[in-house]
Amino acid sequence: MLRFFVIATGGAIGTLLRYVISGIDYKFSGAVFPYGTLVVNLSGSLVIGFLWGVFERIAVSPNIRLFIFIGILGGFTTFSTFSLENLNLLRDSQYRLMIINIFFTNALGIILVVTGFLSARLLLTLID
Repeated sequence: MLRFFVIATGGAIGTLLRYVISGIDYKFSGAVFPYGTLVVNLSGSLVIGFLWGVFERIAVSPNIRLFIFIGILGGFTTFSTFSLENLNLLRDSQYRLMIINIFFTNALGIILVVTGFLSARLLLTLID
């Protein structure tokens, strides 16, 4: 039962963070392109890679891992919103923007996970 509470609490935090960041985008950019979701997914990729690298070397309880990885980052990043925004771009005949969004989210997401992971390893090596 504790695991459910830990995940739900982290999910609430991640969801609120996503809402704030996406809201800033929608308020100020006024653009058709979903920059807020792109920023959320890419920053989430960087953070998850970094923390995975840190947690390989530093012992962290399973509940903290659940809280961060499934809770906060699961609530923060948003594949379903990404998919819906691409459907809307497709429906609005914004093919170029849809392809750009799919490419950058996926390619940069993977690159940022690797970057975060390698950064964590480098940082931990420098600290040791």
